Amino acid sequence: MELVYSPASPFVGMTVVMAHETGLIDQITLKTITTNAFETAAEAAAANPLGKIPALIRPEGGALYDSRVICRYLDARAAAGLYPEARLWEVLTLEATAQGICDCAVSMAYERRLRPEEKQSSEWIEAQWAKVARALDAIEARWMSHLYGPLDASHIAVGCALGYIDLRHDARAWRETRPGLAAWYQKFAERPSMQATAPA
Repeated sequence: MELVYSPASPFVGMTVVMAHETGLIDQITLKTITTNAFETAAEAAAANPLGKIPALIRPEGGALYDSRVICRYLDARAAAGLYPEARLWEVLTLEATAQGICDCAVSMAYERRLRPEEKQSSEWIEAQWAKVARALDAIEARWMSHLYGPLDASHIAVGCALGYIDLRHDARAWRETRPGLAAWYQKFAERPSMQATAPA
């Protein structure tokens, strides 16, 4: 298998952490590309008509894309049980919350990194951060017992989302008002899968 890949993407991070946690990482070749919202790499477009990463090219079938699809595929392939049926809807909801955090945080980064300074919208950036902050508050208030339960796919998604916030938006100091989530992430980030995939 080949993963079309850019190491700083939190969506890519979710799939690579999942590959480590399921024991499939040695079956995957990481194909590093450079792509962004304005300039789609040819490799990304060839694997995914939307031009987004990650995309997983399989020898036995068509390419898979969207990190949630790839994570479900890897989990099923390894029979790892990281989408447990007994709490599936909770896992999927928390995973979707983490994905939404990443959508907003990436949008903020693109606004700063890809648009000329005179065209950047501080209102847009702050509106996106408000969504991130609400989601982090909801995790702190409602989801900590779940995060401290057995490992599942939503833990991976939340861990990668927090790692991306640290990478691109560290000045926002998200830990200051969310001590429970901060303590959980400090421990979760020590997992070998997280250490092996931490973006530089």
